[in-house]
Amino acid sequence: MAYPLRQLRPQVAWSQQITCDLIAQIIPRHQIEAALQTTGVQERRTRKLSFVLIIWLLIAMNVYTQCAIPHVLDKLVQGLRFLWPTVPLHLPTASAICMRRYQVGARPLAQLFRQICQPLATPRTPGAFRFGLRLMAIDGTTEVVPDTPSNARAFGRPVLHQGVGAFPLVQAIYLVECGTHAIVDAGFWRCHASERAGCLRLLRSITRGMLLLWDRGFHDADLIARVQQRGAHVLGRVPAHLKPQRVRSLPDGSYLARLHPTTRQRSHQTRSVLVRMVTYTLVDPGRPGHGESYRLVTTLRSPQQASAHELIETYHERWEVELVIDELATHQRPVGRPLRSQHPTGVLQELYALLLAHYVVRALMYTAAQQVQADPDRLSFTHALEVVRAVMPEFQLVAETAVPQRYQHLLRELGSGGSPHGAHGLVPASSNGAGGCLTRSSPGIGTGRSPPRHSATRS
Repeated sequence: MAYPLRQLRPQVAWSQQITCDLIAQIIPRHQIEAALQTTGVQERRTRKLSFVLIIWLLIAMNVYTQCAIPHVLDKLVQGLRFLWPTVPLHLPTASAICMRRYQVGARPLAQLFRQICQPLATPRTPGAFRFGLRLMAIDGTTEVVPDTPSNARAFGRPVLHQGVGAFPLVQAIYLVECGTHAIVDAGFWRCHASERAGCLRLLRSITRGMLLLWDRGFHDADLIARVQQRGAHVLGRVPAHLKPQRVRSLPDGSYLARLHPTTRQRSHQTRSVLVRMVTYTLVDPGRPGHGESYRLVTTLRSPQQASAHELIETYHERWEVELVIDELATHQRPVGRPLRSQHPTGVLQELYALLLAHYVVRALMYTAAQQVQADPDRLSFTHALEVVRAVMPEFQLVAETAVPQRYQHLLRELGSGGSPHGAHGLVPASSNGAGGCLTRSSPGIGTGRSPPRHSATRS
């Protein structure tokens, strides 16, 4: 069936007729306008590059990451060129776009991120809930930014054995919904900032009915207590030096213990926390970490609610946040290339726009998976990203009345192709969540389909 073409209004300037109907399916125009108004970013007169168009451009810039910004704008007007071939479109220069970007600033993008990026899964979404709790994971990474004096002052450089690093780095912390790979909160700090401090800030998005997964680098008795205060639960790995106070053994081999606050936490009147400890060893010789002993801590203290073996299997869902970081750094953005922005405000603006673009793709994938009754994790992120890049100009070509029909066609395209976790099929080999080399995934870790072979230690 053919789609009817959009009818343009010759008496209206071309800049007022640019739309981004595909992005608007997830981020409606009225929410962009509300974010601009909330942050006090208002236009005094009509310009070719409106602030709404600039935000669309910033999000599209993180879809077409291989293109220079003027070429991204050219993608957004591609439909107009086809429908209005006799009218010359004098697009703004790169310097004009840059000036308008900095007039918008980073606050509207941050506000829009907080408005839009919410958990997507329902209890019926495969792999999104365990023990009746929504699976969430938190982890950190660093983002490389251009080597400019202002970026170096704002974010700092890493200290290496040979001296300081060549590029400034941003410390990024991401909170991810495991079942959909949706990033629902994030924070950005100087590269030397503590990941635990960033985790504490992101607890604002933890709500009742969630199970928060983290690696041993985030372990902190105070953080566990604060998660409990929000009505949520924790499942994480603990470092080797931790010596909890054993309380009593449980029938499944786990045991109850008390974690005592550090000297610093005692000054904040933090009390000891009663938790459950699970010790196990990976016995599959084909897996990274074979033969090592691991200790998990959780606030799910009842074996009837969650057995030790179920907790061990659930903890490996934490790898989903590693896969999300891989999606951002390897597939959405060019590998090994720093961000574009030369100034700190632009860096923060670009990072929030990157997360919004990722959320758009992931929300589309989730809706497509719902229609075919599939697990969102089983769809390919790289396939979805390429489809979005290809069809975005088409949405400007079809009549407004046909946009819903084209949208349904897009969802069928997304739901019909791809392999789990994208075409790459990679999971981090490092067991400490700090990055490192990658290895081909085998069923289980990161997928939740076939749990890793392990031996729970009865102690």
